Amino acid sequence: MTTYAVTGATGHLGRLVVQELLSRGVPAADVVAIARTPEKAADLAELGAQVREGDYDRPETLATALVGVQRLLLVSGSEPGARVPQHTAVIDAAKAAGVERIAYTSILNADDTTNPLAGEHQATEQVLRASGLPVTLLRNGWYTENYTARIGEFVERGEIVGASGDGKVSAAPRADYAGAAAAALLADDAAAGSADGSAAGAAAPVVVHELGGPAFTFTELAATIADATGAPVAYRDLTVEAFAADLQQAGLDAGTAGFVAGIDASIAAGDLQTDSDDLDRLLGRPATPLADAVRAARG
Repeated sequence: MTTYAVTGATGHLGRLVVQELLSRGVPAADVVAIARTPEKAADLAELGAQVREGDYDRPETLATALVGVQRLLLVSGSEPGARVPQHTAVIDAAKAAGVERIAYTSILNADDTTNPLAGEHQATEQVLRASGLPVTLLRNGWYTENYTARIGEFVERGEIVGASGDGKVSAAPRADYAGAAAAALLADDAAAGSADGSAAGAAAPVVVHELGGPAFTFTELAATIADATGAPVAYRDLTVEAFAADLQQAGLDAGTAGFVAGIDASIAAGDLQTDSDDLDRLLGRPATPLADAVRAARG
């Protein structure tokens, strides 16, 4: 039997992936939920999953956590600036433990994106490619929760402010990405060859999935929220510089404001949009439309 492990199993995405594996018929004893604080995974333990301690910053815990694991989902860390050494520690531990394949939650269009979040994902992809292990790169687009969690704020203000222009975001709910990750872990495509063109046998295969839902502009986002809530919500587009200044006036420091505005600039450049149908194919159904996600968030 194959044993599957998920890091960051108490996070929003990791917990959903563990639940997806179980719902797809993987025996609970063959699912390992790796968490920095195992006590927070009590609900997963009650479902029968193995819960093991694994801290990205404590490599000795990773070695133990990965014993007997064949397929691993490495959920990217949440600490900007620390991700590459953290991810490298997991990859090294996986090699030492005999893990047969690693899937990694990267960023959409990682090859050429200007998104300021991309650097650590690109560096991690390089470490994975150099590891000698078969790799599945799950290049996730934005979560619709990035926006639906702020519906109340948008309604109160009556507007969404940004610098994305007419750029589109191919977003989907976390649950969709979790379903895709589970499907990728269960698939055997990494053994057959590489979606990015490398030949099986010549090197460890690397399968790349560009994942995103139906694309929308911020104008369309505002209109969808307005329709769902009955409140007037519009999108106000600014220059990147003006948006950064607006964010500073709202209380962000200059560095953070510039970072957030830079993400919008990357959206304007099309970096968070994809025409790939990889998410639909992995899910076996269309990804969740924005309107459905907004209605679900509204309850």
